[in-house]
Formats: sequence, structure tokens, C-alpha cells
Amino acid sequence: MSSASTTFGHPAGFVAFVGAGPGDEGLLTLRGAELLSRADVVVLDEEEYGPLLRHCREGVEVVDTAQEDAAGRAVAEAKAGRHVVRLCAGDPLFFSSVTEEVAACAGAEVDFEIVPGVTPATAVLTYAGIPAAAAVPEFRVVDATRVDDWAPHAACPGTLVIYNGITEAVAIGKALIAAGRPDSTPVAISSAGTTTEQYTVATTLGRMAPDLKHAGMTEPGLIVVGDAVGMRERLSWFETKPLFGWRVLVPRTKEQSAGLVEQLRSYGAVPEEVPTISVEPPRTPQQMDRAIKGLVTGRYEWVAFTSANAVKAVREKFEEYGLDARAFAGLKVAAVGEATARALVEFGVKPDLTPSGEQSSEGLVAEWPPYDSMLDPINRVLLPRADIATETLVAGLTELGWECDDVTAYRTVRAAPPPAPIREAIKGGGFDAVLFTSSSTVRNLVGIAGKPHNVTVIAVIGPQTAKTAEEFGLRVDVMADTASVSALAAGLAEYGAKLRQAALAAGEVPRRPSQNRRGARRRK
Repeated sequence: MSSASTTFGHPAGFVAFVGAGPGDEGLLTLRGAELLSRADVVVLDEEEYGPLLRHCREGVEVVDTAQEDAAGRAVAEAKAGRHVVRLCAGDPLFFSSVTEEVAACAGAEVDFEIVPGVTPATAVLTYAGIPAAAAVPEFRVVDATRVDDWAPHAACPGTLVIYNGITEAVAIGKALIAAGRPDSTPVAISSAGTTTEQYTVATTLGRMAPDLKHAGMTEPGLIVVGDAVGMRERLSWFETKPLFGWRVLVPRTKEQSAGLVEQLRSYGAVPEEVPTISVEPPRTPQQMDRAIKGLVTGRYEWVAFTSANAVKAVREKFEEYGLDARAFAGLKVAAVGEATARALVEFGVKPDLTPSGEQSSEGLVAEWPPYDSMLDPINRVLLPRADIATETLVAGLTELGWECDDVTAYRTVRAAPPPAPIREAIKGGGFDAVLFTSSSTVRNLVGIAGKPHNVTVIAVIGPQTAKTAEEFGLRVDVMADTASVSALAAGLAEYGAKLRQAALAAGEVPRRPSQNRRGARRRK
């Protein structure tokens, strides 16, 4: 072979067969993520495993198995001295179709590695709240496509897990009963396991036909047979999350919504960011230039930040002038809320004042100290803000005896309309909830995409945003206890939990709001 490569620690021309796991991208192994980060070429089913490409370096070549011969391409790339990762479903050698690809590499004398992945046989059961091998004498996994006679498996004294059997589930159930398995044996059928599309039907062998009739189960899926299924009611943790499977529209940019998105995901939601505002520099930068000069030369006693965007604007100006956080020495700094305070801390500045109550301009004024000529040598406050900011803060500080330099640090303009499928989902009820974090997000979303469907849950950050939403004819369902995005997400989760509890109390299957619109597919 050719000379050694340091990229993988293997000779040049190398293929890594990496188990992608059962569906949840968070279940990729550390070794798999490491190999992806160093790959020259990644071969995968892009529709299924596209999100895992985030682990790759910029410029990696992507080969979609839906378009090309995976085995031939992997061997050819390796022969050319490139480092290839072939992403495989689940575990590469556990009921996988890549065995022939591995053999092709061996036959071509291409160096390869096989990285185990988390298998659906255990992971899907865990996500469905079914203990895979708890207190049972046997745990058996079979591929339905390779079974001609179900009698030996009907006699399994423990848990039987069946791959590739969703389309023939009812027939398999009848075959197990005919072979002697009691029709009262608990069964769970789970599709799209470990993803937010996971759906599990718990029944018995004798009731599979009626209970699956309207379930719409599809591959990939698993059938689990045995008494362990009976523990699902107590151990289910994934599908019982308060916002499980909810498609939630977040009208903010990825930079603004990172923490919010992670919080929503922890509740089981599927967040989708749709920017409604584009942030641009002020038309006349001279005002900000004078403000930064005044900040450095001691013109101000306080600097008040009302958004993370304002912090970003000042930080960029500092970098332009070769300044850093040390320029704030001797100044008092205020932040309107938690997100703004975090942006300041990341900049290296710890705020002296953040409202303990309502996180808004009103809340900041309520806790701002009045000007005292004996204690405050300077009576001037710098307010670097958006061009559309309200006058509440300026009026409040003026009443407290302070003079304000209200400076336009950035402009907010309406973002471009989202793609047509997003606009259709907004107007057609494809989203389960929308989070509005300001009045401008309400106005701009309606302006660029249309009014959300009446089945969509509307959640707002505070009273002013609620008023704007109602002016546009929207029904406000959730309002945050405090004006923070974290409280807003928590409020939506609490609302989702109450809907779920109400459905269960009524003996109904919990449904997402989008499933209540006319024409939505119903599951029994």
C-alpha cells in the first residue's frame, strides 16, 4: 500500500464503516464523530442521515447512496488515496445490508475499519420505555425476512424483538398465536424509533389487527413481544415529554435562538428557526463613533443594553477601534434581561444591574437608582439601541434625573420571506406552536409569511407582544411568567403537558395541535 496517512492513522486509501445508530443523531458514537470530522468523502443516505454531516469539515465530498453505487464509489475513492466514511443504519454488522460493501473493500485490498453503532434492538426499546432484558431468561432478536417458521420463536420464554416486520405485523401475530403463544401476550409496535416521529402502539397478540388498523405504522420499526412490554406504562419517558413531536416555529436567527432551541428539544419538540428580522448597521455610523469615543473618555456614568444585538454592535465597534472589554472600566453596566446579560459576560463584562422581576424596559426602570449628585459624578447614560426601540426607557431614566444619549446602534429590517413550504405550513396549520419574542416578530412574521393557522398554539413573551398578536387577530394561548425566552419555552411546555394530561384523563390518545386541523391524518 501507499505511504502512511496521519488523517486516520491508517494507510492512505481507507474506508470506515460507521454505525449511525437508530435515528437520534445524538446517539452517534464519539469514534464515529471523530472519523466524520476527518473524512474526505462521506457516503450515506442523505435523507436519513444528513444531519450527521454537521460533524464534517468544510469542503467534504458527500455521496448520496440514493443516487450512486455505495460499494463501488467507496472502493474507488479509497483507491485514489482518499479517506472515506460510509454511514450505515444502526450497527454495520447487525442486520445490516453493508456486509457486501465490507467484502468489496477486503477483495480490493482496501484498508477498512468497522465502528459499531447503537442498535435499534436495544435503543428503540429503551426510548419506548421497555426494558430490553429485565428479569427475562432470554432476549432474542430476529429478522422477519429470514423467518419461514414462527413456531420456534413462539416458544421464546423471554423478549422477542422482530426487525423488518411492520408490514406483516398482523400476520406475524397470528402465526405466533397459531404456534402456541397466548393471544394475551403483550406486544409493542414502534416506528421511527428514537426520533421525534417515534410512535408506539402497545397491545396484545390477539388485538394487533384492530389496534394497528389506523396506526399508519411504517418501516423502520420494531415489533416487541413479551411481558417486558407491560412495564412501558411506568417506564415511558421519551414519548411522554410535554412537547413530544411538536413542530415549533422560532422566529429568530440561529445565533439568537441556540439556547432556546436546545431547551425546546429537551421537551421533545422539533424547533424550526425562521428569521423575521435582519440586523443591519445604522445608516449613519458617526453617531455610534461619537458614543464609543465618549464611553472611552469618561462621558458616561452608565451604559444600558436592551438586547444582545446592541452588545454585538458595540463589540464590533470596539474591535474596529482596537478596544476590548477593559474600556468599560469605571462604568456601570445594565442589561435588560438574561440573554443580554449572557452576551455581555461573553464579551467579558459583568452587568451591575439586571432586573430581578420583569425583564423589560419597564422592569429595568423600576430597579434603576435615581440620580444623586453626591454619589454620581456624571449624570449621563448611554443607550445603544435599535432604530425602532420604544421611548419607555428614556422617559423613565429622565424622570429619575438622568440624561440619556439614545444612540442607534443597529437597524432592524424585515427579513426575506421563508421558502414556500414553510409559508404553507404556517398558514395551513403545519406548525403546532409559534413563539413570539417581541411585537416586531409578530408583525414581521405575518408580513413575510402570513397569519398562523387557528389550530397553532400562540405563545408570547409578555403583555405588549400579546397585545400586538391580538391586534393581528391571533388567539394568545401562552404568556411567559417573566419576559425571557427560557420562561416562554417553559410556559409552552407546561401548556403541552396540560393538554396531554387532559387527553389521558378523557381516555383519549394525546394529539398534537396540528393533528386537529381539518384533513390531518388521524391515528386511532
